[in-house]
Order: sequence, then C-alpha cells, then structure tokens
Amino acid sequence: MDSIDLEVLKACRQWIDAGLRCELVTVIRTWGSSPRPQGATLAICQDGSVIGSVSGGCIEDDLIERVRREGITRTVPEIVTYGITSDQAARFGLPCGGTIELAIEPLSARSRIAELLQCLERNELTARRLDLASGEVQLARADAGQQLQISERAMTAVYGPRWRLLIIGAGQLSRFLAQIAVGMDFRVTVCDPREEYRDGWQVPGTEMSHEMPDDVVTAMRLDSRSAVVALTHDPKLDDLALMEALKSAAFYVGAIGSRSNNAKRRERLKSFDLSDAQLARLHGPVGLYIGSKTPAEIAISILAELTAVKNGVFLSDEVRVEKAKAKLQPDATASTCGIG
Repeated sequence: MDSIDLEVLKACRQWIDAGLRCELVTVIRTWGSSPRPQGATLAICQDGSVIGSVSGGCIEDDLIERVRREGITRTVPEIVTYGITSDQAARFGLPCGGTIELAIEPLSARSRIAELLQCLERNELTARRLDLASGEVQLARADAGQQLQISERAMTAVYGPRWRLLIIGAGQLSRFLAQIAVGMDFRVTVCDPREEYRDGWQVPGTEMSHEMPDDVVTAMRLDSRSAVVALTHDPKLDDLALMEALKSAAFYVGAIGSRSNNAKRRERLKSFDLSDAQLARLHGPVGLYIGSKTPAEIAISILAELTAVKNGVFLSDEVRVEKAKAKLQPDATASTCGIG
C-alpha cells in the first residue's frame, strides 16, 4: 500500500513518461474549515483523470471540468484561490465559509518527479523547491520538522516519511499494522529476531531487522516523531525494548496484552529504574476500545490511539481498553490480547 503522496507522484511520472500533459495541485493555505490539510496533493491528467485529493471532491469537480473544457494550457505555476465569497463556499462545498489556496503546477521532464521518487524509494525525507515564476525545481534533503513553505517567489514542499514506527514482532497483527502505517506516511521498521516469524515477512515499503529489539530502539535514536509498539507477548523481547523506548523522546510507546499481563509488565518495568513519569507514558493494553476482534480491527484500534496522541487529541479513560473493559467486564482480569 502506497501513501497518498506516493500514489500522486507515481501517477505523475507515468503520465509524463507517456507524453501526456498533467498538473500537480498542492494545498498551500487554508482559512476556516477545510477538508484537506496544507500540503495535500492531487494530480490531474489532460483526459480529466485524477489521483489524490485537495478538498474531498468539491473543488476536484471544478478542476476536472476546466481541464476537459479548456485542456491543460498552463506553462508556469499558478496560485488559485477557492471559497473567498459565501457563494463560492456554497458552490464548492467548503464548510463555514472556508477558503483554500492551491498551487497548480504544469509538469514536464524538468519537474524532476522521477528523481523525487528515487529519493523517496531510499526513504529520504526530501524538500522540493518550485520556482513560481519559471517552474524550475530543486531537490534537497529535508529536516524532520520541516513544513511546507510558501513565498512570492517559491514553494517548498516536503515529501517522504516524516514519522517513524517501530513494530516489535513480525506476526499477523504486525502485518496489518505495518500496511496501514505505510499508507499513513510512516517509515515502518519491523524487528523480530525469531527466524520462524521474520522469514515469512512480506510487507512492501517496510524495513526488517533481525537484531534484538532493545538494540534496535537504541540504534534508531528515537525522537519526538517516533512511535514504538510491542506485539510479541514475549517479555524477553518486549521489556528491554520498552524500557529504552520509555526513556526516549518517542511520542508513543505501546504494548499488547491483557489487563492482567499489562499490570505484570508494569511491575517488571519498575525494576528497570524507570521513573513514575516514564512508566506512565506506556500505553497498555494498547489501542482504543472499539470492540475489535480480528487482527485488522486490532490494528485499526492501535493506530487510532497512536494517531490521536500524534495529533494532540485528549483521550478520556472511557475510550481506553483497560477502563472500558473494566466497566463492561468488572470481574474479568484477562483476555487474549487486551484490545478493544
């Protein structure tokens, strides 16, 4: 599964290679309520084919209509604004009078889309600077915290995996978790020293490590854009890695297990000289309570909690697995995975 950015860029490369006219559309500013964030992209071909989204469908319809009626005639980038008036907001479906500003760039071989994709295939976070007057493009390494920048002269957009996820364990649940995370623009590393699990790992776009998990955590130098999820059920693999992760700047550290096993895990981790504040950072039982049963549903539960934490969304105890299950099953102390 490719991320939306990759799908858009790969479509652009195919159209350019086929000699078709096409444009890359990027959200550069929004005011009020907007369905898509800054940096969202869309590619449109001369026949009206579209990949990606900049508004959830309403503005796309207008872009497609214009291309089918007038063709693609731009030779240099253009900044276009939708939704300034209440009539436009109503016409284009922008809620609450929202306004969206787009950069529309005609593409050609000089747009360096193929080179950009090569950088992304090497998992390089890449800044693409577009000269708004000439259409000339420059590529450079980007910093992890770098965001889209726009001025009168240029737009610099950032492409690549801006967030990292380390999954400990290469079982079935890990495969679903990794597949979805790749589609969410995470750079996913899976660690499992057990030969019987790692040999069957086949998830495109992920990295596999055969080292011990705690060594991998240390080597990755986890920062505030990193997350760790332990899924092996094996304390010999999970505990030391969780200890290192909880001491790091990782924004999210979680572990699978029942409520009973989670309590035992916390007791074990206390012996590793973790502070109460560090131990409180552990999300376990991992995930949100959504009634999940299958590995795919459990993966969604985990990523829902991880995403909420990443986006700074407050989660009440009622939606967390431990508290929710305690209410529904007050006498139960264990479950298969401890997932909602």
